Amino acid sequence: MTSWADHLAIVPVVLPLATGALLLLVDEQRHALKGLISLTSSTLLLAASIGLVQSVDAAGTQVYRLGAWPAPFGIVLVADRLSAVMVLLAAILGTAGMTFALARWHRAGPRFHVLLQYLLVGLNGAFLTGDVFNLFVFFELLLAASYALALHGSGTRRVRASLHYIIINLAASLLFLIGASLLYAVAGTLNMADLAQRASAIAAADRALFEAGAALLGVAFLVKAAMWPLCFWLPGTYAAAAAPVAATFAILSKVGVYAVLRTSLLLSGEDTSASAGFAAAALVYGGLATLTFGVIGVLASQHLTHVAGFSLLVSAGTLLAAIGAGHSAVTAAALYYLVVSTLGVSALYLLIELVERSREPGADVLAVTAEAFGDADQPEPEEEVGIAIPAATAILGVSFAACALVLAGLPPLPGFLAKFSLLSALLAEDTIAASDWAMMLLLTLSGLAATIAMGRAGVRIFWAPHEPIVARVRLIEIAPVALLLALCISLTLQAGTAMRYFHDAAQALHAPRGYIEEVMRPR
Repeated sequence: MTSWADHLAIVPVVLPLATGALLLLVDEQRHALKGLISLTSSTLLLAASIGLVQSVDAAGTQVYRLGAWPAPFGIVLVADRLSAVMVLLAAILGTAGMTFALARWHRAGPRFHVLLQYLLVGLNGAFLTGDVFNLFVFFELLLAASYALALHGSGTRRVRASLHYIIINLAASLLFLIGASLLYAVAGTLNMADLAQRASAIAAADRALFEAGAALLGVAFLVKAAMWPLCFWLPGTYAAAAAPVAATFAILSKVGVYAVLRTSLLLSGEDTSASAGFAAAALVYGGLATLTFGVIGVLASQHLTHVAGFSLLVSAGTLLAAIGAGHSAVTAAALYYLVVSTLGVSALYLLIELVERSREPGADVLAVTAEAFGDADQPEPEEEVGIAIPAATAILGVSFAACALVLAGLPPLPGFLAKFSLLSALLAEDTIAASDWAMMLLLTLSGLAATIAMGRAGVRIFWAPHEPIVARVRLIEIAPVALLLALCISLTLQAGTAMRYFHDAAQALHAPRGYIEEVMRPR
């Protein structure tokens, strides 16, 4: 006899899918009604995602067989600790971005709520699917929605950046399809669990073709994860996007990271000894290169939107290098870092728009010019005592400082705990490789770079001598920023519980036999 909890795995896919279809029936001019429907659906999705995390944490991996067809013949959705927390993270960012957009952005272009709902369908489906082909389908769905969302609000800058984004991802999708075809030709299945079982029995003559297919899949995933040198599209595209869109897009590169983590440990884990450790070195050194590029970009950026974009590259590089390290403790710390860094960057993207309202156009360029050449005609500002700080400015300043602490990895917020956990896990290894030392050095430098970049921007915005423009901030705009930062604080207060969860998730990933048996078990 089944209970309602047995159907939680399908809710994150069906709920936004049905909501998107319903929104298509509502007249486009009825913005308030569409916003209410979309926000209600996202709230329900958030509740279902929390229930799914609690369910898999208590009962273990859940397999949902559509049409009651057994694997590998039918479509299966698989919810384990990793996929459940990724679904929850997508629901949080989607709800935050949607709430922020209700202030004005959802009226800036057609079908905003429909596109955001279908983006959530693609994200949740990609995290939950147990089949490589359906992973491709959900990837294409989320990419199609993201293409339109990247253009939301129109403008030459968005069109130019979005064209780069679309072309690169279309090429990656082609590689994905070719790689999946090669795997099917060799193994005769695309169910991930069945593929992992058959991988160890592939003939030596076909092993090269199997690994070529896996490599093409990996390249497609790494394009989406924004690994260097495939990452040049990300900072510009996200900087050009509308604030709520960019905040939701903060999780898109993590879809590629998730796919790399899931497939690499299934196809080249302990049960497939012939391909064990396949391409691990490429992940490590590619991740370190991405991390280096991200650190340089953070230091060189003069606009906050680019600082946020390069911070995503720092996060992606750190995660890819940690995956390549191949140790359960490092993976657990990396998962904690994944959640923390994504929440921090998403909050920053929302905050940037609110902060920019208090600045004159071209303020960044003028500030850089003043720093480089000085301004002899500018009189020295008189010293003022007891300057009154408007409430909106104070709230924005505190929120900005919190984002800076998260991204830089400084105490007491969880960015520090995440980086400290990664460093501790690397130092606890029996043999510390040169790449581990390089990762520890770059991780430390990334914190220094974020501190310099955010401190420099904070001084220009909040401590500049010119008379500031008091920003008008609505409650519906600051609320999602506060929510994301509050979640960061809760991850600090509940760090022990969170790390226990991620430790269990990492152990299950590095010992995939339980996942395989659960999926392949007869109904």
